[in-house]
Amino acid sequence: MRIGAIEAGGTKFVCGIGNDSGVIEDQISFPTERPEQTLEKVINYFTDKNVAAIGIGSFGPINVDPNSPTYGYVTTTPKPGWANYDFLGTLKQVFDVPFGWDTDVNAAAFGEAKWGAAQGLDSCVYYTIGTGIGVGVYMEGRLVHGLVHPEGGHVLVRRHKEDPFEGICTYHGDCFEGLAAGPAIEKRWHLKGNELPADHPAWDLEAYYIAQSISSTILMLSPKIVILGGGVMHQKQLFPMIRSYVQRNLNGYINTTALLEDINSYIVAPGLGNNAGLCGALALGVEALVRFNESRR
Repeated sequence: MRIGAIEAGGTKFVCGIGNDSGVIEDQISFPTERPEQTLEKVINYFTDKNVAAIGIGSFGPINVDPNSPTYGYVTTTPKPGWANYDFLGTLKQVFDVPFGWDTDVNAAAFGEAKWGAAQGLDSCVYYTIGTGIGVGVYMEGRLVHGLVHPEGGHVLVRRHKEDPFEGICTYHGDCFEGLAAGPAIEKRWHLKGNELPADHPAWDLEAYYIAQSISSTILMLSPKIVILGGGVMHQKQLFPMIRSYVQRNLNGYINTTALLEDINSYIVAPGLGNNAGLCGALALGVEALVRFNESRR
């Protein structure tokens, strides 16, 4: 059984083929252009692959309400050409297969729950911290959507008392993404993150903001594991700094071994590495096929 997977990012698309054990057998990537050009490449890739289903984890915001007339649309993104674009419907016109559809970060959380760092657990929260910041939520064995879907990159955080940076978010200025995403690091320090040394003060400030968000997430959602992915988190020196700040923020209030004694196993890198998003899309495709087959019984 071959399942198609699409990790649709704002910077690049990754398309792949895999199976229901989470094994990626083939993949390609290409830059995200305007939707017509981008989806033409997607369609060309899958045309001769004979897939049984396709899962899509997309940059957003997106409409994930199956009862909505604009289900499957990208909504209020500033990405040129993509706002209010019928992403899912365009592919459905070409491929007569079941589709799974969710945010890229929800997909990554799902993939980690199925085959990665959260395997065997019924809850996890997945952060991607890179060009933007997104948060995927998997709770009590299912992905969380609610009113729209989680937008944890835009939560408000407490400004560091020595940080005069105004933030870069076009909607909120100094929200979490506005202060801590990759472009915010570059604008604040005038260098890309991968050009800054490991002991640069940028990383302590970054850990400060990331830990604030994680602390709030722990208090609000109580996930059984927190997974940190994305390009910024390739800076491995961030992990011990973030863990330390989280413990300081919570101050022993959440009295569990996971936070007090084993936090190295609680705040972790993706078990699926850079394939978390693509494997998550694969998991969405597998789930869509299972639902489709059950509906025919």
